[in-house]
Amino acid sequence: MLENNISTVNNDVKTLVKDAQALFTAATALTGEKAEELRGRGMRALDSALARAQDVQVKAVETSKQAAASTDAYVKENPWRSIAVAAGVGLLVGVIVGRK
Repeated sequence: MLENNISTVNNDVKTLVKDAQALFTAATALTGEKAEELRGRGMRALDSALARAQDVQVKAVETSKQAAASTDAYVKENPWRSIAVAAGVGLLVGVIVGRK
């Protein structure tokens, strides 16, 4: 779910930045009120992109903190099972690396 949100926001941010770049490019050719209007629209688009990126960052940090807390709780409740899983993963990685 988080990956889908990140992908969606990433695409939205790219689109907003491209639109802002187009607006700034068009604004350089114009003068007066029209140029100011285009510059304003460009700045609003960039501000929107930054706000969405910050929202995703906050959600990602919250999700990773929750995952870390639940992992910590699991390890504390099942220390021997956690050690066995870690040893199994280490053995598997060792076998894979040893074959190369």
